[in-house]
Amino acid sequence: ATQMFPNMVIPRNELVLRLQPSEAVYLKTNVKSPGLRTTPISSELDLSYAARYADTHMPDAYTRLMLDVLRGYQSMFVRNDELQAAWAIFTPLLQEIETKKVKPLPYAFGSRGPVESDDLSAKHGFIYHQGDYKWQPVTSSL
Repeated sequence: ATQMFPNMVIPRNELVLRLQPSEAVYLKTNVKSPGLRTTPISSELDLSYAARYADTHMPDAYTRLMLDVLRGYQSMFVRNDELQAAWAIFTPLLQEIETKKVKPLPYAFGSRGPVESDDLSAKHGFIYHQGDYKWQPVTSSL
C-alpha cells in the first residue's frame, strides 16, 4: 500500500487470534474507502465467540483434549520423532537462557506484550498503530 500511497502512513494488516479465555478472531485490513475516492481506510472483522455463539456450550480446551485421549485419537498429540526434533531445537536455547540468566520482560496481563517487542518490530520496519482497536467487552457465561 505504501507504493500506491507514498505520502500516507498506512497501518499494516493485522490478524489476531485470541485464545482462552474469551476466544476471538480479529482481522484489521486496509480497504478502499466507499465512493469515488481512492483513499484507503482501515476496516475490521471481529469474531468474538461468546457473542457469535452465545447459545452454544463451549467446552474448555482440555475437556476436548481429554475426550480425544479417551477415544484414542492421536491427532492432537506429537509423535516421538516430533518430540525429539523439538528437544533438539529447544534444549540448546533453554540451556543458554539458564546459563546467561535471561529474565523475561514484564508486561501487563491482556496486553500485546512487552514494549520492547514493538521496538524490535519497528527496527525491522513494522509500524504498530497504538489504540486502533478496542476489543468488545465479553460477558462470561461462567
